[in-house]
Amino acid sequence: MLRVSLLVVAGAVGGMIGSAGGTASLITYPAMLAVGIPPLAANVTNSVAFLASWPGSALGGRPELIGQGPWLWRWAPLTAVASALGAGLLLLTPAAVFDQLVPCLLAVAALALLAQPKISAWLARRGDGGGLKRLLPIGLAFSAIYNGYWGAGAGIVTLTVLMIASKQRFAQANAFKNMLLGVADVACCAVLIVFWPVDWAAAVPLGAGLLAGSMVGPAVARRVPASVARVTTALVGLGLAVSLWIGNH
Repeated sequence: MLRVSLLVVAGAVGGMIGSAGGTASLITYPAMLAVGIPPLAANVTNSVAFLASWPGSALGGRPELIGQGPWLWRWAPLTAVASALGAGLLLLTPAAVFDQLVPCLLAVAALALLAQPKISAWLARRGDGGGLKRLLPIGLAFSAIYNGYWGAGAGIVTLTVLMIASKQRFAQANAFKNMLLGVADVACCAVLIVFWPVDWAAAVPLGAGLLAGSMVGPAVARRVPASVARVTTALVGLGLAVSLWIGNH
C-alpha cells in the first residue's frame, strides 16, 4: 500500500507539473527508482504510465484547444512516426552516446525558451516566415524522437519549438504540446509494450495519479502570467539538464 500510495501521489504531482508546462519525469522517474524498479524498466514503465496524462490534459485544456483540431491532425502523424522511431532506438541502440547528448540538448532548449521573446522579435524583423515553417516540422520530429527514446524534458523541448515557430501564447502552446505528447506516447508505448516487459503494478497507480494531476495543470498554466511560466519552465529544464549531466559523470 505504501508503494502504491507513493506512486499515486508522485503521478498526481508530476501530472500537474507536466501539463502546466514543466517536467513531470522530475517527480515520477525518481519515485519509481525509489520503489526499487531498475533504471531502464523505470523509463519504459514511466512512458507507458504517461498515456493517462493525455485525456486528463485534454479535459483540463479545452479552452486553449478550441480551433486547434486541424493543427493536431496536421502534426500528429509526424509526431507518432518519430516517437515510435525513438522507442525503436531505445530498444536497439546503446544508450551511452545519446545519454551524453541529452543534457546538452535539453539545456539548449531551456535557454532558447528563456530567450524566446528576443528570438521571436528577431525573426519578425527579418520576416523569415520560411525559416519558421522549416523549423516547426524539424523541431517537432526531433522532440518526438527524444520523447520516444528518453522522455524527460520532451515537453520543454516541444514547448520551445511551438513558442518560437508557431508564435502561440504560452497557455495555448502548452495545451497543444500536451496533445502532441499524447500522440507521441501512444506511438512509442505501442512499441515498448510489445518488445519490453512493463511493470504494470507500478504503471497503473502512477497512471491514475497522472490522470488526476494532468486535469489540473492546464488551469495552472492559464492563471500564471506567461512570462513567469516561461521562465520557470526554462529554469526547471536547466535544472534537469544539470541533474542528468551529473548523473552521467
